Amino acid sequence: MNIKGDVTGGLTAGIIALPLALAFGIASGLGASAGLWGALVLGFFAAIFGGTKMQISGPTGPMSVVAAAIVFNFKGDMGSVMAVFVLTGIFQIIFGVLKLGKFVKYIPYSVISGFMSGVGFIIILLQINPMLGSSSVGNTLSAIESIPQAIADINFTAFYFAVATLLILYLTPKKISRILPTPLLAIIVLTSLCMILKADVATIGEIPLGLPKFIVPNADMALMSSILLYALMLAVLGSIDSLLTSLVADSITKSKHSPNKELIGQGIGNAFVGFVGGIPGAGATMRTVANIKAGGEGRISGVVHALFLLFVALVFAPVVAYVPLCVLAGILIKVGIDILDYRLLKRIAFIPRKDATTMAIVFLLTVFVDLIFAVAIGVVLAWLFYSTNIPKRNKKFNITVCEEEEFKSVKITGPMYFGTSSKIMRNLNRNLNTKHIKIDCRKVTFMDISSVYALEDFIDSVDENATKVSIIIDERSFSGRSLNELKYILRDNIDPTFAENDDE
Repeated sequence: MNIKGDVTGGLTAGIIALPLALAFGIASGLGASAGLWGALVLGFFAAIFGGTKMQISGPTGPMSVVAAAIVFNFKGDMGSVMAVFVLTGIFQIIFGVLKLGKFVKYIPYSVISGFMSGVGFIIILLQINPMLGSSSVGNTLSAIESIPQAIADINFTAFYFAVATLLILYLTPKKISRILPTPLLAIIVLTSLCMILKADVATIGEIPLGLPKFIVPNADMALMSSILLYALMLAVLGSIDSLLTSLVADSITKSKHSPNKELIGQGIGNAFVGFVGGIPGAGATMRTVANIKAGGEGRISGVVHALFLLFVALVFAPVVAYVPLCVLAGILIKVGIDILDYRLLKRIAFIPRKDATTMAIVFLLTVFVDLIFAVAIGVVLAWLFYSTNIPKRNKKFNITVCEEEEFKSVKITGPMYFGTSSKIMRNLNRNLNTKHIKIDCRKVTFMDISSVYALEDFIDSVDENATKVSIIIDERSFSGRSLNELKYILRDNIDPTFAENDDE
């Protein structure tokens, strides 16, 4: 147990979480205190009961976007809104008990990419109004419709503060940002400047000092079908969000999380969030990575993160009330920009058309229809495209490992796609005790973007161990765009060895 590292990691994560919790709370429509209490309650219970020891949980972009839609659609009916949040946690607990956590690995990368880029775009779109000094809106279409009026009624002071926020976030030297995270730096500097100049900008407003009021969810039975649907939507989204963050934590720490236990921990946390008027959340990637990098290794780090936020809520709430909304808008715009999946976007010319099509459809459905519907349609599309890509003489998927004198050879037969990529990675990670790994893909019949990126992640992870990775392919096994994609992404690791696939 590394108590010092856990305390340092937890404090670091808490400092990063504070401005984001305030911003996501405002974005949800429930106010900054909802984001703050959501972060500390979920962060506390998920840390104790979750299945990823170093995970930091709290409000996230995707969850806040859906929470904002729920608040907008229920038109201030807090009893029904909180009923949705409590049921969200109950659904997640059920998912964990039914051991559904393993199914997240069957979500293709193209679907995740379209979804994350869509969420990033939504966050940016929803913050244009607050950035220009106008009132925020609750959904994408309303945001688009209100932009012309917001530009006509622009508050230049608010706009300048939002731009100043972005400049601080992007231009602060690393030697300063290592000590004080840039979102918190922006809040401290610009809130102080706003108070000195007595700037005419909207602020967070009064935050009740002390513990929150206990709320008893009081759902309108006439709305029960909508409440259950939204709760299921949030539960699925939060589960995916959390388990993807758990996978990131695993890759950094070379550990293995318990997905079903993680779902139960997230569920307990989100259920309690609904009783204190907070917004639900999930495992937060940036905060989790910051915790790990600062030395956090165990559950204590998540508890310390929550206790730090509790201290802020009980002591500094009156100060937080003066934070300008335009500054929080600038912080969220940076969050939205960071969520966009540049990894795939910058390679769009190389990836297979079917992967690009799936990503584009999921992106559009995420932005203009519904997040969960977008993921569901994306997964169905990916399976349909996969079935049309399988050659008639398809070989059954198989992995064999051969121990040579100076290297290990991992031979893969059959299709490499989102359904097999996790199995491939588990096998490769078990064979890292060597100086050289040769991944023989000459009998691979099909390779999608998920498996190519899985190989790239594996190569990046073993670079730290100075393990050489060589990939052997038969060019005749790939279509033109698939081959171009493979060569573009893995060009430094493709072995010039060439051999024909036999017909066995």
